[in-house]
Amino acid sequence: MNNSQKISVIEKIGYSLGDLAANLVFQTLVTYLAYFYTDIYGLKAEDASVITLVVGLIAGFGFNPLLGALADRTHTKWGKFRPWILFTAVPLGIAALLAFSTPDFSYKGKVIYAAVTYSLLLLLYASNNLPYSALSGVITGDMGERNSISSYRFVAVMFSQFFVQVFMLPIILSVGNGDKAVGIEIVMTWLAIIGAIMLLITFFTTKERVIPKPEQKSSLKEDVKDLFKNKPWVIMLSVTALIFITLAMKGGSYVYYFNNYVDEAALKNFIAPIISFFDSVGMNFFGEDAKSAGFGLFNAGGIIMMIVGITFSKRFADQYGKRDVFAASLFISTLFIILFIFYPPKSVGLMFLSQICHGFFYGISTPILWTMIADVADYSEWKNNRRATAIIFSAMMVGLKVGLSIGSSLVALIIGKYGYISSGGTQHVIQPETVAVGAKMLVSIFPAIPFIVACGLLYFYEINKKMEVQIEKDLAERRK
Repeated sequence: MNNSQKISVIEKIGYSLGDLAANLVFQTLVTYLAYFYTDIYGLKAEDASVITLVVGLIAGFGFNPLLGALADRTHTKWGKFRPWILFTAVPLGIAALLAFSTPDFSYKGKVIYAAVTYSLLLLLYASNNLPYSALSGVITGDMGERNSISSYRFVAVMFSQFFVQVFMLPIILSVGNGDKAVGIEIVMTWLAIIGAIMLLITFFTTKERVIPKPEQKSSLKEDVKDLFKNKPWVIMLSVTALIFITLAMKGGSYVYYFNNYVDEAALKNFIAPIISFFDSVGMNFFGEDAKSAGFGLFNAGGIIMMIVGITFSKRFADQYGKRDVFAASLFISTLFIILFIFYPPKSVGLMFLSQICHGFFYGISTPILWTMIADVADYSEWKNNRRATAIIFSAMMVGLKVGLSIGSSLVALIIGKYGYISSGGTQHVIQPETVAVGAKMLVSIFPAIPFIVACGLLYFYEINKKMEVQIEKDLAERRK
């Protein structure tokens, strides 16, 4: 094993580009999947809900454990995990383009096409992002460096999220000349090309340093048995699923919230000075549609403050320990989600303020989640003298996929229960008044519940600051 544990800035940036690329896909799924299926592709809300839930659960419980076991047993001159990033870079982009294409099939054909392409996309996403995530656990065994790598990584994630949530909808409308179906295909083509290039950079700039001892051999049965004896893993699996239920639910609901609840005149008045400023400096990104512009600026404020929050993450985690900082920041961020239930349609300023405050506190927690999962892999090695990094990360990816699937499914299901009428992008539909109530609940009370439960579970997570230091010290001695 190479004992050099300090990581160069170039390698940290190279690693972070992999998550920027993956999140061009992931953030598009979180933000637009339900909207794409109902308002562009033309599926009924209940059919969109079933596809996202069933395919997502199959992917979560089927693809991820299998791929985790395969990745842990991969042996090449490039390492265990980097080859997966190399060979899935281009196929992942192609799958994303296919999943957001709108072929002219019969309605039944559309349902089948959506299910098949979404399945392919989730399979390739898992094949790429699971080994990518596991790579963070073997780049270095230094927990302080892991915190630093994670901060770089999640600044990149925020840039990706910023583009998708702020600029993507206006760009879709612009390049498609108002035709959302044409626009999203053009945008996804470019994202596929850019994402593939960034993943290749990740492959060429990173190195695997934490290598299991040659005598370590374990069966898949032993790895799985170790997992379920690992209490911190069980807790983090549950916490990951709950967090991504919330992220998918509120992220996928904002477009409905702005289209059906927020008062358009109040929104236009609020954002007018901002749009005027951009126009004055020749940067008119948002077009003439007030709701899409407001939606973009609303997301922009939250994401910018998430990036600010991320910059505090390592400092707080190093000083107070990951668990305590994660739980506190997650709880405070939840309070600002709940506040949306109290805002009437014209309180646009308060909506934007709550989004900004939520973004800051959630940003602090964002990098810590994945470094805690890397710590769980260390904890497993510390307890069992066997390291199975990828299967631990694959289990967390199960939580991510399950959370994403449940959250996205709930968006389509709940908005449908409140009477939402799918337009298919072909006509303007006047929605019943109940849809506004549903959209309001989907950005406030409903997404707050999983976050609160996750905070409660963290009370039972035993890897505190003292144990982090002990594990790192003991493993360093063993690896010598």
